Amino acid sequence: MTTNTTPADQVERHPCPKCEAPAGSPCRTGAGKVAANYHTGRFALVPSLKAELTVKTPADRNPGKRWVQGEPVPVVAEAVPGAAIRIAYARCSTVGQELQSQLDILARANCTRVFSEKISTRVKERPELEKALALAREIKTAAPNQPVILTVVEMKRLARNAAELMTLSSTLQADGIQLELLSGPLQGVYDPNGAGAIVFAVLAVAAEVEREGIREKTLEGLDTAARKGNHGGRPSVVDDDKLAIARARHAKGESVTAIAKALGISRATLYRHIGESA
Repeated sequence: MTTNTTPADQVERHPCPKCEAPAGSPCRTGAGKVAANYHTGRFALVPSLKAELTVKTPADRNPGKRWVQGEPVPVVAEAVPGAAIRIAYARCSTVGQELQSQLDILARANCTRVFSEKISTRVKERPELEKALALAREIKTAAPNQPVILTVVEMKRLARNAAELMTLSSTLQADGIQLELLSGPLQGVYDPNGAGAIVFAVLAVAAEVEREGIREKTLEGLDTAARKGNHGGRPSVVDDDKLAIARARHAKGESVTAIAKALGISRATLYRHIGESA
């Protein structure tokens, strides 16, 4: 008997947990057509294919055409879990910050898939994080015994405060997904069950304390600078010398338009400073 060894043949030895295609048949779309790719949860059941991002449906299955069930084959036993599948997430707050350093670290951690975005933690919805969690859930649904890890460089990439971190902890716990931190004092892999839940709580509080500490130091620095006469913001375009010249020329009856043009400032700015010095 000939053993089929193509990725498609290996995938079709398992029923699909997403579209419920039976063993021996291609995956199907919600519209009842043959899917172009096998669903991730299905090929994740094949240990040798767990690191693949997609497995295409063969041309002889007629992708895009009406779905037809293939010849039934015996359902194989659930695959023995292999190495953990790492789903990575990277984030920075602004366009001015760079993501590459995080991506380089995650690449060295052998992550199966990396989701990244430039978005502030003040924004409640983070699409790429949701995609990472959705993929992790899909794999766990297809292979409940398969270890799946959400990997980040540091905890602050995930949330803005303790409440959000604890919510995420509950989500990971419900889905059986582990968390891996690649840097910081609590570097390592944490299961959000049992003792891992305590670690999540400590991480959440520590992150919020750190954020509040940075905010407090910033406010203290601004207050100290203000008491020394240094105020934040852009420097004024009208210094003392320009103001003295403007006042003298204005006192001689010269128009504000002519003075502003000579000093290279706007009429509104000149009016404001003359009014402030009056």
